[in-house]
Amino acid sequence: MRGMCVFTGVRCVYTCRPMPVHTHLSQRVQGIDASGIRKVFDLAAKLKDPINFSIGLPDFDVPQVAKDAAIAAIQGGQNRYTQTQGILDLREKLRGPLSAELGRDVGEVLVTSGVSGGLLLGIMAVLDPGDECVFLDPSFVAYRHMISMTGGVPVALDSYPDFRFDPEKVEAAITPRTKLLILCSPANPTGVMMTEADVRAAAELARKHDLTVISDEIYDPFFYLPKVRSVASLWEKTLLLRGFSKSHAMTGWRLGYAVGPGDLIQAMAKLQQYTFVCAPSPLQVAAVAAVDVDMSGYVEAYRVKRDLVYSLLSRKFEVVKPEGAFYIYPKVPGNTTGAEFAARAIERNVLVIPGGVFSKRDTHIRISYAVTDEKIREGCEILCSML
Repeated sequence: MRGMCVFTGVRCVYTCRPMPVHTHLSQRVQGIDASGIRKVFDLAAKLKDPINFSIGLPDFDVPQVAKDAAIAAIQGGQNRYTQTQGILDLREKLRGPLSAELGRDVGEVLVTSGVSGGLLLGIMAVLDPGDECVFLDPSFVAYRHMISMTGGVPVALDSYPDFRFDPEKVEAAITPRTKLLILCSPANPTGVMMTEADVRAAAELARKHDLTVISDEIYDPFFYLPKVRSVASLWEKTLLLRGFSKSHAMTGWRLGYAVGPGDLIQAMAKLQQYTFVCAPSPLQVAAVAAVDVDMSGYVEAYRVKRDLVYSLLSRKFEVVKPEGAFYIYPKVPGNTTGAEFAARAIERNVLVIPGGVFSKRDTHIRISYAVTDEKIREGCEILCSML
């Protein structure tokens, strides 16, 4: 049957099959809506050649040396379980540069099933039911749900209109139940980077209130300003999470890694034994080769894309210029909501994500400019013409 898209309200252009009803679902899962990003991603598969600004998927491919290494590993029989913490070659390959960057021995490296896997393990290891976790609003869609799934309390802190880290606002949100602070720089969905002063202030707050910090750095190395050091270099109780999904276009390979306090990494490894078991083994072998690939050319190409999309959209939209990642977060004019604007854009074959997916407010839309320059120009012209 044909029906309405539960995300945008737009009438579906594809056939939906009714799903059987399950009467014994947990309250945990009933309290979680399907990802708005994934809904649009699924819709994109049904449209003919859409301008897809919806999902953070790099438009370049995995480096050839990594693909060759993965094929060789599979053909060579490296297809069995690895140690839960990951293969030694990859962990040691990562440990040296991370230790040099942070100015101390980072200790054990844990290879995770993507940075999302690391986020879930870290949150599970830190929060007890009723514990609070503070993060900025807007934010990556998974934070709120992962916190809730553990029984924790998500505290989404309004960062409008400039989306910057405000230490006074953050400190005002901290209570005796606060145990965790999540930072993301460059940020999804805004592309805003923390400054050196922001990083120092975050470390001081964490130290003052004895908070664990999760530093989500999945968009390293997509910086368009000079790189600012990680909060992990200033505060020992920081779980630093990075991965290969964005930097090396390995989104489907599910490879991330974590460093942090020894007891926290051990706890996460223990949880991983009973959840993900281990990251994909032949792809870990390939990641050893990928670490040495120079990706700076792609970063520069995305800097050009950032400049292009900002120059086009800023003519009509109120928008903060991104400083990293590959997202831009323009405000929708007038009284139109992000969801309403996204629905109108989809009617014009342009897929964007409404801000309500990332935020308590639905006043903006998120655009991923990880597409060709031609698509950026075409899509931005359509969005501007809608005004």
